Amino acid sequence: MRATDLPSADWRKSSYSGGEAGQCVEIAANLVASHGMVPIRDSKAPTGPILGLRVDAFSSFVAGIKAGQLGTV
Repeated sequence: MRATDLPSADWRKSSYSGGEAGQCVEIAANLVASHGMVPIRDSKAPTGPILGLRVDAFSSFVAGIKAGQLGTV
């Protein structure tokens, strides 16, 4: 999926993203209810691919980040 596939997306940067030009993730929370998924993209590549995670998978992903269970690349 690409950004052009979600023209009504209201992208916001994750509070867990670094302030530098490093790990920057954005989500379009306004589309969760209508699409049943959480659209995610790299803020450094706004026209690039979009990953869509089911809400339960996204919740597990965020819990893993908060718990420090996911390493950095």
